[in-house]
Amino acid sequence: MKIAILSRNPRLYSTRRLIEAAEERGHEVRVLDVLRCYMNITSNNPEVHYKGEELDDFDAVIPRIGASVTFYGTAVLRQFEMMGTFPLNESVAISRSRDKLRSLQLLSRKGIGLPVTGFAHRPDDVGDLIKMVGGAPLVIKLLEGTQGIGVVLAETRQAAESVIEAFMGMKTNILVQEYIREANGADIRCFVIGDKVVAAMKRQGKEGEFRSNLHRGGSASLIRITPEERSTAVRAAKTMGLNVAGVDLLRSNHGAVVMEVNSSPGLEGIETATGKDIAAMQIQFIEKRLAERRTKRGLTRTRGQG
Repeated sequence: MKIAILSRNPRLYSTRRLIEAAEERGHEVRVLDVLRCYMNITSNNPEVHYKGEELDDFDAVIPRIGASVTFYGTAVLRQFEMMGTFPLNESVAISRSRDKLRSLQLLSRKGIGLPVTGFAHRPDDVGDLIKMVGGAPLVIKLLEGTQGIGVVLAETRQAAESVIEAFMGMKTNILVQEYIREANGADIRCFVIGDKVVAAMKRQGKEGEFRSNLHRGGSASLIRITPEERSTAVRAAKTMGLNVAGVDLLRSNHGAVVMEVNSSPGLEGIETATGKDIAAMQIQFIEKRLAERRTKRGLTRTRGQG
């Protein structure tokens, strides 16, 4: 099997592990910088080119597309899909999960637990927006923020009003969410592949930090999750349409609530904390899906001949 990995840096831990896992299972792997790919948009013969070469013989593509290049990255991935290449995660699912508002609305529609959330651009009544989510303390997020950047905890109403007004001055969209105090600065990252949570870890923010992101100095440890948390994570990934996802949960007084569904979850923290070979599990998932696809095509041809 020939696999393409869309990654801007082949030295990143997650990319390296996927390369190793695929090669250990006898597959050929090529890492492609998604921004250096270019496309021929045509009705009958869609093409992707890279460094003067046409890319037309990949069986599967693994998208490791950073948030800053989502638009172009998903366009390239969509082109591979049009060429019949199997995507580990589909372009439409990645786009859906990267839009924080859209993803929350879709999760809400499916009845999946969420923190109380307000969304605004330039509200005429900031006080009413704050009241809507239960008052201070509350969390204010830039819609485009990643890895904890653009996320502020406002502990008082006055602080919340000041932060919201400052963000409004940037002419940007913001999310305002209830602060889950009982989580104590920790969240749970559930790694979902297909219809299973294959690993889970607790991420604890450093002392005095309410954000638990490992990029911000948080620590990771093995955790046992409840059946409710397992079900919530799988349903959240399925709602986004993702085969592989990192679903971030908080333990609240009203059950598990989803904070985010990540379409390109990192492997270093979860593999280190759990000791599991998550990279190999993703390659095995691709193998299984491609085998199912070949079987289905074979049955279709047989019926056609009959």
